[in-house]
Amino acid sequence: MQPDTRKLLRTGLLIFGTGAIAAALIFTTFGGITRQGPHTNLGWLSLMLAMGCLPTGFLTLLLAAVKLIGDRHHR
Repeated sequence: MQPDTRKLLRTGLLIFGTGAIAAALIFTTFGGITRQGPHTNLGWLSLMLAMGCLPTGFLTLLLAAVKLIGDRHHR
Protein backbone atom coordinates (compact mmCIF):
# COMPACT_ATOMS: atom_id res chain seq x y z
CA MET A 1 0.00 0.00 0.00
CA GLN A 2 1.37 3.41 -0.94
CA PRO A 3 1.73 6.09 1.75
CA ASP A 4 -0.81 8.41 0.15
CA THR A 5 -3.39 5.60 0.00
CA ARG A 6 -2.78 4.84 3.67
CA LYS A 7 -3.23 8.52 4.51
CA LEU A 8 -6.52 8.66 2.58
CA LEU A 9 -7.81 5.58 4.42
CA ARG A 10 -6.79 6.97 7.80
CA THR A 11 -8.34 10.36 7.07
CA GLY A 12 -11.56 8.84 5.73
CA LEU A 13 -11.92 6.59 8.76
CA LEU A 14 -11.29 9.50 11.11
CA ILE A 15 -13.87 11.75 9.43
CA PHE A 16 -16.46 8.99 9.10
CA GLY A 17 -15.86 7.83 12.68
CA THR A 18 -16.34 11.37 13.97
CA GLY A 19 -19.69 11.56 12.17
CA ALA A 20 -20.78 8.16 13.45
CA ILE A 21 -19.92 9.09 17.04
CA ALA A 22 -21.78 12.41 16.68
CA ALA A 23 -24.84 10.60 15.32
CA ALA A 24 -24.75 8.09 18.16
CA LEU A 25 -24.44 10.86 20.75
CA ILE A 26 -27.59 12.55 19.42
CA PHE A 27 -29.67 9.52 20.36
CA THR A 28 -27.86 8.40 23.52
CA THR A 29 -26.70 11.53 25.34
CA PHE A 30 -28.30 14.60 23.79
CA GLY A 31 -31.99 13.69 24.07
CA GLY A 32 -32.81 12.16 20.69
CA ILE A 33 -34.59 13.60 17.67
CA THR A 34 -38.30 14.30 17.12
CA ARG A 35 -40.16 15.75 14.13
CA GLN A 36 -38.99 19.24 15.12
CA GLY A 37 -35.36 18.16 15.44
CA PRO A 38 -33.01 17.49 18.36
CA HIS A 39 -34.08 18.55 21.85
CA THR A 40 -30.88 20.34 22.91
CA ASN A 41 -28.33 22.73 21.47
CA LEU A 42 -25.66 20.03 21.68
CA GLY A 43 -28.03 17.74 19.78
CA TRP A 44 -28.26 20.30 16.98
CA LEU A 45 -24.49 20.70 16.93
CA SER A 46 -24.02 16.93 16.77
CA LEU A 47 -26.59 16.70 13.97
CA MET A 48 -24.73 19.29 11.91
CA LEU A 49 -21.42 17.55 12.58
CA ALA A 50 -22.85 14.20 11.55
CA MET A 51 -24.43 15.68 8.41
CA GLY A 52 -21.06 17.07 7.39
CA CYS A 53 -18.78 14.23 8.40
CA LEU A 54 -20.71 11.15 7.29
CA PRO A 55 -20.95 11.97 3.55
CA THR A 56 -17.45 13.47 3.44
CA GLY A 57 -15.94 10.51 5.26
CA PHE A 58 -17.80 8.04 3.05
CA LEU A 59 -16.59 9.73 -0.13
CA THR A 60 -13.02 9.85 1.19
CA LEU A 61 -13.18 6.14 2.02
CA LEU A 62 -14.61 5.44 -1.42
CA LEU A 63 -11.76 7.36 -3.04
CA ALA A 64 -9.24 5.45 -0.93
CA ALA A 65 -10.81 2.10 -1.90
CA VAL A 66 -10.70 2.95 -5.61
CA LYS A 67 -7.09 4.14 -5.26
CA LEU A 68 -6.19 0.92 -3.42
CA ILE A 69 -7.68 -1.16 -6.24
CA GLY A 70 -5.86 0.98 -8.80
CA ASP A 71 -2.57 0.57 -6.94
CA ARG A 72 -2.93 -3.22 -7.01
CA HIS A 73 -3.56 -3.25 -10.78
CA HIS A 74 -0.41 -1.23 -11.51
CA ARG A 75 1.92 -3.74 -9.83
